[in-house]
Amino acid sequence: MSVTPPRIFVTGISTEVGKTVASAVLVRALKADYWKPIQCGDLHDLECEKVLAWADCTESEAHPSKHLLEHPMSPHAAAQRSGLTLALGDFVRPNPTKTLVIEGAGGVLVPLNDTDTVADLIQPGDQVVVVSRHYLGSINHSLLTAEVLKARGIQGFWVFNGDPNPETESVILSKTGWPFLGRLLPEPVIDAACIARYAQDWGDRWAQITADPTVSDTK
Repeated sequence: MSVTPPRIFVTGISTEVGKTVASAVLVRALKADYWKPIQCGDLHDLECEKVLAWADCTESEAHPSKHLLEHPMSPHAAAQRSGLTLALGDFVRPNPTKTLVIEGAGGVLVPLNDTDTVADLIQPGDQVVVVSRHYLGSINHSLLTAEVLKARGIQGFWVFNGDPNPETESVILSKTGWPFLGRLLPEPVIDAACIARYAQDWGDRWAQITADPTVSDTK
């Protein structure tokens, strides 16, 4: 019987927290394909193109987004501005024979329409990586994100974006019980060499914590 390769859904505690960089690291580390179901704003700087350039992995492919919306707004509002109404049925996943990294838009409760949110794009069996960037209020946003996902029976993994902050990170890890996957440090330039440095550590860590999810210490 064939086994479906891993599907990794990358989300965040808010917008602009590092989801695209984290996605690129995972694509490089796992030699995965990439898919962003919906992108809103700046269609001259597509995230799929950035991820492929940063990951610099000839084995990886970026699958086309279902919706590219020009307005830098929540998907439901950006769609309305373009005369569209989004529906869950729009988002038919690609089905590559390798790991697929899926990047959400904004946070998990960002609306797609009057009923559905980004969280509804997460499917049973997905492994969910949550990026938490350090800022005042990030503990609250992180724990609220975890509560939403836990209510849906979803186990997550944490990526922290920023210099180490033990006081913040220890609270998030202890209250959620979710393992730490990796850290993104402030970088002067994000490029393929930068992503490759992270990918080695994250790939090793991914293998470790998916084999033993009780591993949760930060480094």
